[in-house]
Amino acid sequence: MNRIAIESFSIMGISVRTTNESGQSSEDIPALWDKFLSGNIIAQIPNKTDDTVYSVYSDYEGDHTKPYSIIIGCKVKNLDSIPEGLIGKSFSKGQYLIFTAKGKLSDGIIYKEWEKIWNSGIKRKYTADFEMYGEKAKDPEDAEIDIYIAVE
Repeated sequence: MNRIAIESFSIMGISVRTTNESGQSSEDIPALWDKFLSGNIIAQIPNKTDDTVYSVYSDYEGDHTKPYSIIIGCKVKNLDSIPEGLIGKSFSKGQYLIFTAKGKLSDGIIYKEWEKIWNSGIKRKYTADFEMYGEKAKDPEDAEIDIYIAVE
């Protein structure tokens, strides 16, 4: 895992409030991804910096066992014009640790990497954590997804 400073950024996309309790997030997050992909949400986002998709976890009510929000979308230059049905949110700069999930997406590589993070004992800030789906994530049989965890 690498440590990196991330500048403030803004994301526009769609969102849901969920929790890891009772497996709720395992229903809510795939449903949000389905809506994002089937609704071609990426095409509705104005002022994108590029086509990299982000899944940002924020507004934690505590640690990873408590409710939080997730927004799936793209980085944007600004939040001046948010189309109906989308939301925009800005995130402050901070220090992050980068973890990488590699392999076949259908094998649950992302969830398995999150389990490692949850059990790692890392002192997390619980401000905004995110997954980045860039070029290396396009092949579902051999994907590489970076997971950024906010730390002190």
